[in-house]
Amino acid sequence: MSASASFALVLASTSRYRRELLARLALPFETAAPDVDETPRAGEAPRELALRLALEKAQAVAARKPQAIVIGSDQVADLHGQPLGKPGTHERAAAQLARMSGQTVLFHTAVAVVQASRGFAQSSLATVTVRFRTLDAATIERYLLAEQPYDCAGSAKSEGLGIALLQAIESDDPTALIGLPLIRTAQLLRAAGLTLP
Repeated sequence: MSASASFALVLASTSRYRRELLARLALPFETAAPDVDETPRAGEAPRELALRLALEKAQAVAARKPQAIVIGSDQVADLHGQPLGKPGTHERAAAQLARMSGQTVLFHTAVAVVQASRGFAQSSLATVTVRFRTLDAATIERYLLAEQPYDCAGSAKSEGLGIALLQAIESDDPTALIGLPLIRTAQLLRAAGLTLP
C-alpha cells in the first residue's frame, strides 16, 4: 500500500511541533483537533496516562474519519512518579522548573495509529531520561522570559533555548522529547500498511 492511496493520513493534533515533526516523513497528511479530555485518572501513572491519551486522541478523530489512518500522540513529564502537564502560565512554569532543578525527569511520549474501518489500532511509548542542571531563580526567570514555554510539558523546549537548562538527555528515539517519536511512528505506519523509505 503506498502513501498515495485513496485514504488520508491524519495527525490528531493541533500542535505545530508535532506537525513539523511528522512532515519529516515526507507523507501528505492533514491535521484534526481530537477534542479529548486530558485530565489524569485517579492513581494513573504518567506512562499509562500518555499511552491512554495518545490512543484516545487517535480514536476520537478516527471515529469521524474511519477510512483514514490516524496518528495520536501525547507527552507526560514524570517527576518521581508525579505527572507534570503543560504549565499554561509563567508562575506554574517557574514552579515546575524549580521542582525539576537538579533532578532526573522522565518524558513519556506515546504514539498511537488507528484505522477504524479495518479495526487497526497499535501504540508505542518512548521514554526520554532528562537530567536538569541545578537552576537558580534568576536562571529560571531569564529562560521563561526568553522562550515562554507555557505550552510544553515540563516547561522547557529542548529544541530551543531550553537545552541550556539540561545536563544530559538519554533516548533511543531522539524526536520523542519534542513531542512525536518518529522512529516509533514510522514503525506503526508501516504496520498500518504505509510504505516508508
